Amino acid sequence: MKRNPYQILRQPIVTEKSVDVKERARTLCFRVDPHATKVEIREAVEEAFKDLQGKIESVHTANFPGKVRRRGTRSGKRPDWKKAYVKVKAGTKLPEYVETA
Repeated sequence: MKRNPYQILRQPIVTEKSVDVKERARTLCFRVDPHATKVEIREAVEEAFKDLQGKIESVHTANFPGKVRRRGTRSGKRPDWKKAYVKVKAGTKLPEYVETA
């Protein structure tokens, strides 16, 4: 069953590092579903951003384990998450996205 692209792409990551990578290496950075594969991520980006159809060069992913956090005597664990770097071919206009709080 094919999933909605917004179930795979959770949110764009807008930090100093990700903006620098976007400008220098033409790479978009997203927080994605931890169970998503690189092929699913590529298809979700192409579907969410129609102007990138067939213009994605590569997809790299990184898994981050959740950290254990304490508040007083109680402890808990943040959820594990996954980051995807989507490199776009040269000569392609990159989409602009704005972080909303």
